[in-house]
Amino acid sequence: MFGLLSLGRFAALPVIAGALLVTPVEAKKSSVGGLYSISIAGFKVGRGTLSLVMQGNAYSAKVGLEPAGIGTLFSTGKGGAESAGWLVGSKVVPSKYRMASHAANLDFYVNLAQGSGHIRSSEAAPKFKPNAERIKVTNRHKRNAMDPLSAALMPVRTSKDSLGPKACARKLPIFDGWTRFDIKLSYAGTQDVSGRGYDGPVVVCKAKWVPVAGHRPSKASVKYMAKADMEVWLAPMGRETVLLPYKISMQTKNGRLVVEAKKLNIDGTGSDQASR
Repeated sequence: MFGLLSLGRFAALPVIAGALLVTPVEAKKSSVGGLYSISIAGFKVGRGTLSLVMQGNAYSAKVGLEPAGIGTLFSTGKGGAESAGWLVGSKVVPSKYRMASHAANLDFYVNLAQGSGHIRSSEAAPKFKPNAERIKVTNRHKRNAMDPLSAALMPVRTSKDSLGPKACARKLPIFDGWTRFDIKLSYAGTQDVSGRGYDGPVVVCKAKWVPVAGHRPSKASVKYMAKADMEVWLAPMGRETVLLPYKISMQTKNGRLVVEAKKLNIDGTGSDQASR
């Protein structure tokens, strides 16, 4: 979901000149630190951490994942990911993404270079085994796509939109290094939450996973995911016009998978001197 816009050397000149002529202004800085619980069928299996810093229109995000609860009995999987980029209006424009994890005695790695809203280059390991049925990922599929972590940032145009239908009115085009898919969101209502670092309303979105490329259409897991009941709760964190997942839930064959905030540290009051 990761520079900003490839404007070309000539198009960039007016932008650079304008930056040199304006006086420094306050560029709003905000940060979020979070601890998330991961459960399946009500049993805790893991925990995740989130660190997000937004400086002006730039963002940097990191997540970590490790087993917890009964997850320590059957899984040694752990890992993390980081991404960075810019928020341009109500759009996320990533510049980079890296993910490394270890699970089932395998090491997984992804490195994406992004720009102008496209995946410029990608590395991923391990590779998929050759299969004639698999829909090949082409350069066309990497246009207008972003990494999974950057996709978690959901800006809206105004604070009035942050807790209404417009917050959910979006399609997230995601490339994870192996597969290209869309997450389509639609408005379902609002809920009130409290006691975990954010007190107030969250907007509830229904979610639908739509495979695009990199998958095998006949696989049972692909068919199941395409029909799975999914939901995302979004909360304004640090800024009223930037939403992040407070809770994600999805029905699986082993029970409902829930990723939910347990502790949040939100600071949206800081600012640093910067040039516009």
